[in-house]
Amino acid sequence: MKWFARRQPADIWDEPIPGPLGDIDAAERIRNICEAARAGAEAVGSSAQTATRERERYERAARVAMEIAMKIADDLMRDDAVRRIVDLCMKANDLKTAQILFRAIQAGWIREGIQRDYPALT
Repeated sequence: MKWFARRQPADIWDEPIPGPLGDIDAAERIRNICEAARAGAEAVGSSAQTATRERERYERAARVAMEIAMKIADDLMRDDAVRRIVDLCMKANDLKTAQILFRAIQAGWIREGIQRDYPALT
């Protein structure tokens, strides 16, 4: 009966990275990861009894995005990528991780934008 079994589509953050990414490619990959994981993060943040599968998907997506962001050399691109990850964490009500990432942002205008959007981080 394996003929009729549906395979789960692979998540973008589970796909192997073919080689070293440049800053622009890394920022684009983080943007795609955050957009793909947004629905799962909102589901995790909206109910306390969310399925463990959705929580694991969100955590994997955030972890992979953070690993990619650490390799970005350009400060502003890295800060923008980290801002996207902070948005993802706040959708999932993961305040602890969002605060840690918020402190890593160096650009003042990006920090001000996050403070305006999420006053709980300050």
